[in-house]
Amino acid sequence: MKHFAIGMMVAGSLALADGAASAKELKLGLITPPPHSWTLQAQELGKDLSDASGGKYTIAVFPSGQLGNEAQMLQQLQTGALDMAFMTMAEISNRVPNMGAFYAPYLVKDIEGAAQLLKSDAATSLLDELPGKIGVIGLGYGMAGLRQLEGRSAIETADDLRGKKVRITPFEPIKDFYNLVGVAPTPMPLPAVYDALANGQVDAIDMDVENIFKQKYYDVAPYVVLSNHMMFPMIAVVSPRTWATMPKEDQQMLAKLTRQNLDELLQTAVDKEKEWTKGLEDSSAKVTHVGPEFFGNAVTEWEKIWSAKAPALAKLREAAK
Repeated sequence: MKHFAIGMMVAGSLALADGAASAKELKLGLITPPPHSWTLQAQELGKDLSDASGGKYTIAVFPSGQLGNEAQMLQQLQTGALDMAFMTMAEISNRVPNMGAFYAPYLVKDIEGAAQLLKSDAATSLLDELPGKIGVIGLGYGMAGLRQLEGRSAIETADDLRGKKVRITPFEPIKDFYNLVGVAPTPMPLPAVYDALANGQVDAIDMDVENIFKQKYYDVAPYVVLSNHMMFPMIAVVSPRTWATMPKEDQQMLAKLTRQNLDELLQTAVDKEKEWTKGLEDSSAKVTHVGPEFFGNAVTEWEKIWSAKAPALAKLREAAK
């Protein structure tokens, strides 16, 4: 009996060792800082995946661009050096112009409409283009809310921005938009924004409410213009090399859990937007609200350019209705 018990202990130890040896840690990169909702949701996805797989898969999250900027992370995904990423649509749209349709000014009326659109068939069908065009697999969309403006000096009209340096995420749709507005669009990584505003390297920024509030940019740039002028989607992508190593049932598990977490992220954006906006209005920030008329003819001129570049725009506008 004693020998039987020892044998069972040894067998159990070997099984545990074998399970540990076969465990796979997936590296997930993103550019947002640790407190940002994207980073927090990526960590939740890791917990869900570990639980659902019985520890077979875990996720190590690398925030704040620790693994490089999004162009570098995309290259790592293509080679298999990186397993997953939560990426802004910006880098994707630079390579897949159809994705630029998501950045149409005033495509949606409010953040609730943005969340609904990103879960629509019109939006999810565009994911099918990614493997063939940029060599990654898209699992779904998240969002950083809608875009706003914030400046070091008062912004009463778009003319107050003319000729000034406005920090943007570097991608063609938003470059085109701000060129039409008449500013000097200035690409800059997220971690550098606060200091750039503080030292006058840029005059204003294009940013979401969450970052404006959480990073307290208003301490150095007190003028906040809540314009809701553009969506800012995120896309969850997987390396095809990582995907190919996973059994089909594991692929389905990862896809399902990722979509669930992305839906939670979209709901967080909707639920928190009012809270963050009130936080801004109660802070030292000087907050104003504007509509499409603020940007003059830049909205219609952008549409003329991008309706040809991104045929999906018509389908997304129809779905947004």
